Amino acid sequence: MGTHYIALIHKETGSGYGVSFPDLVGVTTVADTMDEALQQASVALAFALEDWPGETPQPRTLDALRNDPAFLEWSTDAVVAAVNPSPALAAAA
Repeated sequence: MGTHYIALIHKETGSGYGVSFPDLVGVTTVADTMDEALQQASVALAFALEDWPGETPQPRTLDALRNDPAFLEWSTDAVVAAVNPSPALAAAA
């Protein structure tokens, strides 16, 4: 199963499901459904990690994130999910 990163999924009326990663700021994706959002998050994560400049950020545990005030604010009204990078980048193309 590989390393997973915690993702936050937000949904506002009239918009798609937006996914972001607290440990990988700037890595985001949007999809029309929750299932598509999780699939796209896995692909976005894989692409980001493949091309990450410098040392790859280590994922924090959910317990560690819950001790971070910024995460608590960012995660308000969000679905929290653990996302693994997609093992098949070719499927994303």
